[in-house]
Amino acid sequence: MDRRDAAVTLPWMGSGTELITRAVDALPDDALRAPSALPGWSRAHVVAHVARNAEALTRLATWARTGVETPMYPSREHRAAEIESSAQAPVDVLRAELVTTAEELDAALAALDDITWRAEVRSALGRPIPAAEIPWMRVREVWLHAVDLDAGVSVADVAPDVVDTLLDDSTGTLSAADGCPSAVLAPGDRERTWTLGPASDHPVQIRGSAAQVLGWLVGRGGTVEAVAADGAPTVVPAPPRWL
Repeated sequence: MDRRDAAVTLPWMGSGTELITRAVDALPDDALRAPSALPGWSRAHVVAHVARNAEALTRLATWARTGVETPMYPSREHRAAEIESSAQAPVDVLRAELVTTAEELDAALAALDDITWRAEVRSALGRPIPAAEIPWMRVREVWLHAVDLDAGVSVADVAPDVVDTLLDDSTGTLSAADGCPSAVLAPGDRERTWTLGPASDHPVQIRGSAAQVLGWLVGRGGTVEAVAADGAPTVVPAPPRWL
């Protein structure tokens, strides 16, 4: 799938927003203060992050529409401090902001046209991107952080097309990271494979369902098996950290 095709990614974004909102709505207030699956973060931190991310992406959409530079965040330190502060807000504020910031992002993206979708902005890491990539950036956030809440959503709940496109995205990014193992990702429920890491004559093959392989690759708990080039079981390698 084309990660820059808003006709495809906007519906994914909407579905992921609905998923994480339902998961948060189902949690009692005190459960929002409990630990999430992310080290050092409570569920409130995850919700705060997703809300602040919507605001940051709204800034990018506004930049694309107006031509006035409005970066996602002033700095990484400011981003971290804002999440920490937001996570301490009353739970009714957190719940409301999860919804309202998503609605504001929807409106900002709806204001783009054929020309402004192609306008160049920059990601939080400074990478030049067309505005058409903004919905995909949000897709990653809402679907994966719904899993990170540790509130009953798993990678098995991620839409199949989103799973495949996340595998496209993450293998491309991680393959360039230091220490990335050489592997072929071969989900048993897909007819295609994904290549990870540097070229190798004897890559390890990673097997499982596509969702399990994605969970393993992006650190969201997927259980997979590894098979060496001779067909013998081998140790599952550890991929670099992604997002």
